[in-house]
Order: sequence, then structure tokens, then C-alpha cells
Amino acid sequence: MEKTGTVYLVGAGPGDPELLTLRAARLLQSASLIVHDGLVDPAILAMARPDATLISVAKKRSKHTLPQDQINGLLVREARAGRDVVRLKGGDPFVFGRGGEEMEDCYAAGVPVEVVPGISAANGAAAAAQIALTHRDSASIVSFVAGQCKGLKDQNWVGLAGPNRTLVIYMGVKTAPQIAEKLMEDGLTPDMPVAIIENAARPEMRVLRGPLAALPDLVEREEIVSPALIVIGEVTARANEAVAYVAMEAAR
Repeated sequence: MEKTGTVYLVGAGPGDPELLTLRAARLLQSASLIVHDGLVDPAILAMARPDATLISVAKKRSKHTLPQDQINGLLVREARAGRDVVRLKGGDPFVFGRGGEEMEDCYAAGVPVEVVPGISAANGAAAAAQIALTHRDSASIVSFVAGQCKGLKDQNWVGLAGPNRTLVIYMGVKTAPQIAEKLMEDGLTPDMPVAIIENAARPEMRVLRGPLAALPDLVEREEIVSPALIVIGEVTARANEAVAYVAMEAAR
């Protein structure tokens, strides 16, 4: 009987290949089968060995290449056939990556799993934009939420954003109007600083800032597209101040 392969749930980080862990890079260079998300940067996929099979299971708001249960089935089927499988995900597998669901189905089928964490999209994007998610004077609490989900307006986000707090919103580009409305209805001031980080840690990265009330207009006017994160909190304004200070010092 052929030995069951292992499924490796690997975090690809925010996009820059230099931000991969050593373990992730080694697995990419040795794997014969890589099942990857659509948000994994092509430069990272280029690190795969020349004869590797790459299967895209890209997901978009209106169209999934494969539903999640079929992705889980693919991992189990290939591992049971004796292949080691690298399941490559943008960011970290366990932060809005549905890695927990894939792990559970693999274990239920008797397939061993190894989790290789990656730099989460929130950490990687904030670092690339030089936004400190926590700051002694501005934020001691950080919350992560999904902006694209069923029943968004009915979710309780009270207390997640405001003074001394930072809110990071994944998958919030398409629902930016509802997000801004929801947060202001919950008591957040319209002038709360906001930053949108598009294509974080990549050459084409953009960082756009404004007040919460202008978030929908900013997304529409600048034609923001995924991958993009929305960061809400006073720390985004501090980043502006820090950049201005560095520029001023350099000019002296």
C-alpha cells in the first residue's frame, strides 16, 4: 500500500518573495504539487521547481475556481495517492485563509498536515506602509475583521475601532460604503484616520489615506482593487507624521 502524503499549509506572506520563511521557500523548491490561491504573487510561484504541477484555486467575489469543499477534497485525494501537497496561501493560512477547515478535513481523512505560518497580510501590509499597528500613544488593541461576508451590517463591531484601537479590515474594498456607514452608525467619528494599502510589499504598492467618511469615495476615485487592506485608527495618521518628519530631516 502506498504511503499517504503530507499536506503542507504554507503561508506565502503579503507578496514579496523575500518575506517568505525559510521553511516555505524550501518546500516550494522541492514540492511536486502546489495548490495555490489567486493572491499569491507570480514571483513566488516562479520559485517552484521546473517540473512542479501548479493548480490555481483562485477565489473572487463572484466566482470561485473550486468551492472550498472541492479544494479540501483535492488535497485529500492527492495526499492519499501518495503525493506531498503544498497548499500555498497569501498571508498566513490561519488568518482568513480557511486553513483550519482544510486541516480538519485532512485529519478526518487520515492525512497528516504541517502548518507553515506566513507573515499575515495585516502585518506585512502595515510594515510595508510603515504603519505601526500598535503604538504606546495611539493603540494598544488590534482587531482583524472580514469586510466581505454574509450579514455584514448585522455583525457587532462596537468597540473594535476608536481611540487607542486599530481595526484592520480584510476583503473590504467592495463593501467600503457599508463599512464606513456601519462604523459611523456605531459611533466612530467621520474624521477618524483611514489608510488603504493596495498590493502591499510589491513594486506597485499604493498607500492612500483620508478620513473614514471619505472611504467609499477614495476607493471609487482611486479605483482600488484587491489585494488591499483597510486600516482604521489614529496610527495611520501617525505614519503620515513620521514620513513628513523624515522628509523634513532629509531636507536640512
